[in-house]
Amino acid sequence: MARTATSLLPDGLVAVQPLRQKRCARCRRGPLSLVVLEDGAPHCLHCADLGHLVFLPRGDTALTRRAREESALWAVVVRFNRRRSRYERQGLLVEEAALVRAEARCLADAEARRRRRARDARRRVVEDERFAAAFAAEILRLFPGCPEERARAIAGHASARGSGRVGRSPAGRALSEGAVISAVVAAVRHVDTAYDELLMRGVPRFEARRRIAATVESVVRGWGEAAEAG
Repeated sequence: MARTATSLLPDGLVAVQPLRQKRCARCRRGPLSLVVLEDGAPHCLHCADLGHLVFLPRGDTALTRRAREESALWAVVVRFNRRRSRYERQGLLVEEAALVRAEARCLADAEARRRRRARDARRRVVEDERFAAAFAAEILRLFPGCPEERARAIAGHASARGSGRVGRSPAGRALSEGAVISAVVAAVRHVDTAYDELLMRGVPRFEARRRIAATVESVVRGWGEAAEAG
C-alpha cells in the first residue's frame, strides 16, 4: 500500500506548515500558518492546546537542543517537500520561558566559544605559515634556480587553506616531489607564459597548454639546472 503524506509525518507532537490555505476544523479560524493534524483534520494551535508555544526556526543547533531540554512541552514543525516526497523539519515549537532560558545558556558560553574560535584561527595561521615555508623550501631544493620570493609566492598560492589546490591534497601535505613539481609547473604556466591570454581568446585548454609547453619546460629546466650543476 502506498504511503500517504500524513503517514510520512515524524513521531511525537508535530505541527505542519501547510502548502495550501487551511482553516481549523474546530473553530474555523484561518488561514493558518501552522496546523496540527488530528484524525486527518487540520486544527489550529489553540485548539490543539499548543497555542502558548513559540516558534524557534532551525539553524542554531545549540539553541534548538537547549530549548528542547528546557521545555516541558514541545513540537516539531515540518513542511512537506513535494519534489522529495517527504516532510522536512523547519524548527520547533517550545515554551517561551524555556526559549528565554536556552538563550541565556547560549549567551553564557558565547564568549568561551569566541575565544576558542580565535585560538583555533591563530593556530591555523601558524600551521599554514609553517607548511608554506616547508613547501617553499622543497621548491628551492628541487629548483634551486627559482628566486626565493617566487618560491614563497608559489608555495603560498598552492597551499592556501580551502583552495583545493595541489598543496592541500594528501600528496601536497606530504610534500611529495610530484605535488611540488605540479605546483611549480602550474605557477609557471599562469605567470610566465601567454596561457591565460590564450584561454581568454577562446583557445581550448589542451591546445593552449600545447602552445606554451616549450616555454614552461624552458623555465622549469632553467630553475633546475643549478641542481644538476651541483
